[in-house]
Amino acid sequence: MRPAWSVILFTTLSGAGQGLFLALFAATAVGAPGGEAAVPRAFVAVLVVVSLALVGAGLVASIFHLGHPERGWRAAARWRTSWLSREVIVLPLFMALTALFGALHWLGMSQAAFAAGVLASGACLALYICTGMIYACLPFLQEWRTPLTPINFIALGCASGLSAAAALAAWLHPPLAGAYAGTALVAGALGYLGRLASLARNARLRPKSTLASAIGVKHPKIRQIAQGAMGGSFNTREFFHGRTREVVHAVRWSFLALVFPVPALLQALGPQSAALLGAAFLAQYAGLVAERWYFFADAKHPQNLYYQAIA
Repeated sequence: MRPAWSVILFTTLSGAGQGLFLALFAATAVGAPGGEAAVPRAFVAVLVVVSLALVGAGLVASIFHLGHPERGWRAAARWRTSWLSREVIVLPLFMALTALFGALHWLGMSQAAFAAGVLASGACLALYICTGMIYACLPFLQEWRTPLTPINFIALGCASGLSAAAALAAWLHPPLAGAYAGTALVAGALGYLGRLASLARNARLRPKSTLASAIGVKHPKIRQIAQGAMGGSFNTREFFHGRTREVVHAVRWSFLALVFPVPALLQALGPQSAALLGAAFLAQYAGLVAERWYFFADAKHPQNLYYQAIA
């Protein structure tokens, strides 16, 4: 498949923002070292704003994926059968509940803020699932058709959100930095193992269709000479990434290094250092962008059996 940068940015930015909110709510609900009073209102307010900014930036990026943005509101009409429609509905709900949580916490209404946080956390998890299921529900793309797809979206999103929380805590509220950094290591390790499991699974996949079945010709030796369109077509542009094997392998190795090993090393070296924790988040986010690019490029659409070459 051809990776769309608008979708790559949406899933990575929104995922980090969702994970950041979950990290924040956990600290306010369970309590930081020193008790609930150790989570000041200003720190909560900043993290709520950053979380909403990340999700909002992802939402803006996703608009560029629409052929007719003015009709985007219609995407919510098929909520009974479409995971995309459910995502369109849940995303603004999550943002509204997150903003409500921040406002109530700022006003000192702890019980109401906790209730809003619980609802926002539920919407957050639902949004993760909706985003992952958009791809996992497609039976003709074997690389995505697995429970590992939504699981990895959740795990990697939480890992990046915790990394962001650790960096912000080291800068604004150091008592929380160590706890966030340690939790980010655990979440990053789980997300990394889940992604390795999906890579191992995909490496064992075998196509259900062949060139013979694609064109309806039963012959043991078939070779495409020309597609019939010298300049290509929608099919050749939208369902294949067009990059060389060397580029795809380079992207794969880059995300395998940046998603967990590099940020884990930085977090372990400086669990209280704002500079190192900030570098860990940036490295991990760069790795997630590469991972999401590879996620799309690794999916082999069966139509490419027919549209193998332009000319």
